[in-house]
Amino acid sequence: MSEDVFKKIVSHCKEYGFVFQSSEIYDGLSAVYDYGQMGVELKNNIKKYWWDSMVLLNENVVGIDSAIFMHPTIWKASGHVDAFNDPLIDNKDSKKRYRADVLIEDYLAKIDDKINKEVEKAAKRFGESFDEAMYRQTNPRVLENQKKRDEVHARFAKALNDTNLEELRQIILDCEIADPISGTRNWTEVRQFNLMFATEMGSTADGAMKVYLRPETAQGIFVNFLNVQKTGRMKIPFGIAQIGKAFRNEIVARQFIFRMREFEQMEMQFFVRPGEELDWFAKWKEVRMKWHQALGFGSQKYRFHDHDKLAHYANAATDIEFEMPFGFKEVEGIHSRTDFDLSSHEKYSGKKLQYFDPELNKSYTPYVIETSIGVDRMFLSVLSAAYAEEVLEDGETRVVLRLPSALAPIKLGVLPLVKKDGLPEKAREIIDALKFDFKCQYDEKDSIGKRYRRQDAIGTPYCVTVDHQSLEDNTVTIRYRDSMEQERVAIDKLSDIISDKVSMKNLLKTIGS
Repeated sequence: MSEDVFKKIVSHCKEYGFVFQSSEIYDGLSAVYDYGQMGVELKNNIKKYWWDSMVLLNENVVGIDSAIFMHPTIWKASGHVDAFNDPLIDNKDSKKRYRADVLIEDYLAKIDDKINKEVEKAAKRFGESFDEAMYRQTNPRVLENQKKRDEVHARFAKALNDTNLEELRQIILDCEIADPISGTRNWTEVRQFNLMFATEMGSTADGAMKVYLRPETAQGIFVNFLNVQKTGRMKIPFGIAQIGKAFRNEIVARQFIFRMREFEQMEMQFFVRPGEELDWFAKWKEVRMKWHQALGFGSQKYRFHDHDKLAHYANAATDIEFEMPFGFKEVEGIHSRTDFDLSSHEKYSGKKLQYFDPELNKSYTPYVIETSIGVDRMFLSVLSAAYAEEVLEDGETRVVLRLPSALAPIKLGVLPLVKKDGLPEKAREIIDALKFDFKCQYDEKDSIGKRYRRQDAIGTPYCVTVDHQSLEDNTVTIRYRDSMEQERVAIDKLSDIISDKVSMKNLLKTIGS
């Protein structure tokens, strides 16, 4: 998939009410977006799928909803005040600002593409006799590019881990990385920029306290660890889940809703005994990958990517990456956070945050496995995977969103063949009977073909057409989005046919087994 397709997805989101630019009538606010009438339904369904998979399928996972404003010392304890920075670099000619690490990552990705193109060319040339592993180990051009990549990557990983800003700049210069806009290599020094939004709380100028909009939802879970454990009589291992807004003052916000300044996270912190964290890390990696793959977009669309640079609190970290139109990108992070957060809050607050383990008969600070997924990124990955343009037998093209039925904003389109003869009334009757089970949409404007196209474009899995025969024998024509096949069914069977296919329950069963 290419940037061209990505542009089409962005305009499709606008045209069909999925995503709008925030404050658009005032020329918009950069990297902030609003979800439209279709987008909010899809987003809510994604959140429900995640929430139910966490708190319904796991007896030892419960949810909370913590406040966006928190005591400022929390962000000191979490390391965000001192360490929540991006390395930024400016091009003096274009006056554009970039993240130094992203420039280098893009450079490495280009070398990967070069290598893969060599391999693809050879695969076409040699046909079935092609041995890819052998070719990668012996072809001089591949080896040369791989050596270059490995050398740059090793320098890059070390510079990140050492927070060596001079070395990051030197890599950019040595690799002759040019500004994509001006084409020049006239770079400033690299410097750190803190990503938190600050504001003031309090009525008087003197008495106001500096507070931050939370840059992640996790800390609200950590500071409530004991509240939840005691009131819920939770035994370790157990998890606390939360969905909520977070805010980051991203300087280089780009790629539509992939990187935003106001976004939503679905996070679960799982508390375990020290020493058992890496087993649980492996377990949650497996569980989370299964959750993504259950949507049916194909396992080749996903991969794990282990971190080059571990955060100051982690002893293991991996991302689940999804193949977006602009390459494999992170949608979820799974981290073994050790006991860093609880120990740090214990130190800064002066309050004990330990767990008494009755089996071991001792108290300890639990270790934590975190699963953290961006709702907006997940939304984008689902849309990207579902978007398709098809040429039909009659030469016409249709745009269809092949959304998993359980996530689709509208489950059923109800279309009277004509706007008279009692057909609209019959259609309304069907909607009135089914609206308690799932979201339906009534549509009587334009030809039936155009109406089908509209429903395809918003991802509606089923449409029923009410015609004159429906008044005689109480049957309708049901049309299936993916195959476009149609069949005649009794109106009183509709609920069973559709409920079975669109239910979240059946989707959850595929991962809960």
